[in-house]
Amino acid sequence: MQRKLKVDKNFLPCAVNDGDEIFRNGIFHFNISAMISQLNSGMLDATLTELKVVDHPSSFSCIDEDHIDHVDINKPVILAEIAPERYNLIDGNHRVEKAKRTGIKTVPCYKLTVDLHLAFLTEKSAYDSYVEYWNSKL
Repeated sequence: MQRKLKVDKNFLPCAVNDGDEIFRNGIFHFNISAMISQLNSGMLDATLTELKVVDHPSSFSCIDEDHIDHVDINKPVILAEIAPERYNLIDGNHRVEKAKRTGIKTVPCYKLTVDLHLAFLTEKSAYDSYVEYWNSKL
């Protein structure tokens, strides 16, 4: 059973620098660049695993056909727990699509629990709403 989240009154939104990649889902904006930086440096304690490409449904986002040939499918994708035990792909749609098209069965993947990815929300109001949203799913 998942636990309720408590609002951290001292929450500081993740800073956004020029050129940062942001994953937008409604009011929830996550700084993917900061997330990747912390994953690569080991500051974010996430386990590298594999995503079965066949298990991943087609994305709601558009695929840039000019970009897909240039993506590195060996670079890990990122799944975030967006509701208790429900994960969405927040970084790597082009890599997963390329793997599907080329018959590759798995891609490397970081699977971030809610406790890990909340720190990358870029607005305090979104953080407060996310905690409320999460708790409504329990």
